[in-house]
Amino acid sequence: MFKKAVFPGKYIQGVGAISELPALIDLLGKHGLILASPTVHDKVLPEYNVDWSDRGIPIEVFHGECCEDELSRLAAAITQTHADVLVGMGGGKTIDTAKIAADRAGIPVIIVPTIASTDAPCSGCAVLYSKDGVFDSVCYQKSNPAAVLVDLGIIAAAPTRFLVAGMGDALSTWFEARSCERTQSANECGGYSTRAGLSIAKLCYETLLSHGVAAKIASEKRLVTPALDHIVEANTLLSGLGFESAGLASAHAIHNGLTALAETHSFYHGEKVAFGVLSGLQLTDASADETTTVYSFCEHVGLPTTLADIGLGNADRRQLMVAAEKACAPNQPIHHEAGVITPGKVLDAMLAADALGQERRKRTGR
Repeated sequence: MFKKAVFPGKYIQGVGAISELPALIDLLGKHGLILASPTVHDKVLPEYNVDWSDRGIPIEVFHGECCEDELSRLAAAITQTHADVLVGMGGGKTIDTAKIAADRAGIPVIIVPTIASTDAPCSGCAVLYSKDGVFDSVCYQKSNPAAVLVDLGIIAAAPTRFLVAGMGDALSTWFEARSCERTQSANECGGYSTRAGLSIAKLCYETLLSHGVAAKIASEKRLVTPALDHIVEANTLLSGLGFESAGLASAHAIHNGLTALAETHSFYHGEKVAFGVLSGLQLTDASADETTTVYSFCEHVGLPTTLADIGLGNADRRQLMVAAEKACAPNQPIHHEAGVITPGKVLDAMLAADALGQERRKRTGR
């Protein structure tokens, strides 16, 4: 393998960045089509003085799941409108649907995240689910998005839980990158990690620790501050570049396993990834100091530290083993960790992470 890294064509972040969208559509094609989440369609787009119909840019409303049924519906809309540029506006599943649909149609995609809840916007891969929300597979696009627009005004107006979930997703970036580097495992673009990818992944972690709590406070007050700016960049750009160009490991595999349990479906991707990080620390025998730092961060920003926090407080070993087995499927990145990883080891790691989270909660009251 060679060293490989990938990046979006453009990244634009700031208050009012959405104003760049019409010009970007004109730059990349002649006929744009917007896939918008229901919230974007009903609340976000009406706030801006842009008449999309006058510009000849139709809007399709996302139906809620990144699955084959939704992709087929969007493919028909692309054909019907003769779209040569697709815009995905909304959360992670809206964005992933737009990326897959554009790739299949052979047209560029512009991503406009309205929440900073995942690192999906910048990446050239997307997660496909069943129509019932169970993880199915990862779909790799031929290239990363042509452009990513991140409007801090829109992000600041979103519920804080989204930002915190994004921090959970971003939290995994350095630990998974480090595992891939240690075992010389492939990153998400099919090569070894570059120094740039590893450095970005580490910067992502350092940014979370330095600015996460302040950014959460700013989000709760609907304020755009430097801390919020830094965390939105960490959640979106640094995490996106870091995971893709440096690799995935146990945290995301455990997340994928947890999606097999219906009790977790009401929790966000990053919330489940955060518990995957804590489980991964147990699985990989992380130092006590590092484990304490990560648990403390999760407690201060409000990320899950116990199974109960992701709906599994009453789950027994049999149920949890279903998730552990799915996490250890042959195609899962958990095998980028050192040694032989088995469902039994993963089950014990999840239970150990939960036990430590419960014990810390008794002591700290968090």
